[in-house]
Amino acid sequence: MSTHDPAGPAGQPAPDPASDSSSAGRTKPPKKGSLLKELPVLLVIAFVLALLVKTFLVQAFFIPSGSMEQTLHGCTGCTGDRVLVNKVPYWFGEPEPGDVVVFRGPDTWAPEITVAEPTNWFAGALLTLGRTIGLAPPSEDDFVKRVIATAGQTVECCDPEGRVTVDGEPLDEPYIYQDTPIETRGFPAVTVPEGRLWVMGDHRSASADSKAHMGDQYAGTVAVDDVIGKAALIVWPLDRMGTIGSPEIQAQQASAAGVPVQGGAAVAVPYLLGVAGALPVTAWRRRRGARAAGPSRRPPRTGWRRIRRPVHTRPSRESLPG
Repeated sequence: MSTHDPAGPAGQPAPDPASDSSSAGRTKPPKKGSLLKELPVLLVIAFVLALLVKTFLVQAFFIPSGSMEQTLHGCTGCTGDRVLVNKVPYWFGEPEPGDVVVFRGPDTWAPEITVAEPTNWFAGALLTLGRTIGLAPPSEDDFVKRVIATAGQTVECCDPEGRVTVDGEPLDEPYIYQDTPIETRGFPAVTVPEGRLWVMGDHRSASADSKAHMGDQYAGTVAVDDVIGKAALIVWPLDRMGTIGSPEIQAQQASAAGVPVQGGAAVAVPYLLGVAGALPVTAWRRRRGARAAGPSRRPPRTGWRRIRRPVHTRPSRESLPG
C-alpha cells in the first residue's frame, strides 16, 4: 500500500478548506472615520445651509423697540419678541397693505436703537450668528413697520373721525396702540412713488415711521427693494408664539384679484426646496453607507461535510488492498 502526502502541486501543504471558508466569512469591517475629523466638515455644511436659508428663505429677527406694540413686543423692561421673517412671499409679488415687513431704512432715517459695533473679528462673528438666529439685536439700519399704502396710492390723515385714509377711503386699523393726539395726528397727502411703500408703526405715538420723515427726498417712503421679508411668526417667548396677521386694511383689497398667489405659493416653496435639497443628500449618504459596508458577509458553515481530494492526490486502484 502506497501512501501519498496530501500536498499541492509545488509540494506545499494543501490548504484547509474549512479554514478558508471560515476566513472568508470573517472579513474585517471597514474602519469608521473619527467623529473629531468629521465635525469640522459638518459645522461648515451647517453654516453654509444656515447662510442659504437666511439669504433666500427665512431669517430670525429680534424686536428691540416698542414701535410695533402690541402686535410685537419690544418695550423697555419686557422680553423682546423673536420673529421669523419669510422672504418667499415677495418672490411672487410685492408687499401689500397690512403686511408687517422688515426693511433696511433709507439713509435719512435715524436708527431707533443703538448697537455697539464689535471690536474684533470674533465678536463680529458672534454678533452675525446671533442676528441669524434672532438672539442679537438687528442692525441699526433694520426697521419693522406695517405697510399702509403702495405705489400710486395717496395717503393722508385725517378723516372727520381721525383715521388715516388711502385714496380718500379710511383704513380699518384695529391693531393701533396709543395713537397720537388728534390735534397732532394729521399730515398732508402723499402719493407713493413707483417701487416704494408708505409704512407706519402700530404704536403710533412711539414710532418714527414714514410720517416722521416726510421732509426727506423720498417723502417718507421706503424702497420695495429694501424690504428683507414679511414678519410671519413669533417664535419667542413661548407664551406669545403665533402667526402675525396681515389684515385687509383697505376696502379695495377685498375685491383685488391675483393676491392669493402669495399665500399658497409662499407656504409651499420652502417645503419643496427642502425636499429637493434633502433627496440628493440622502441618496449620497445611502450610497456611501453601502460602499462602506462592503460585500455581504455570511456566517461560516459548521459541521462535517465531504471534501473531495484533488485528482493527483487520490490513491490509485492498484495500490488498494485486494
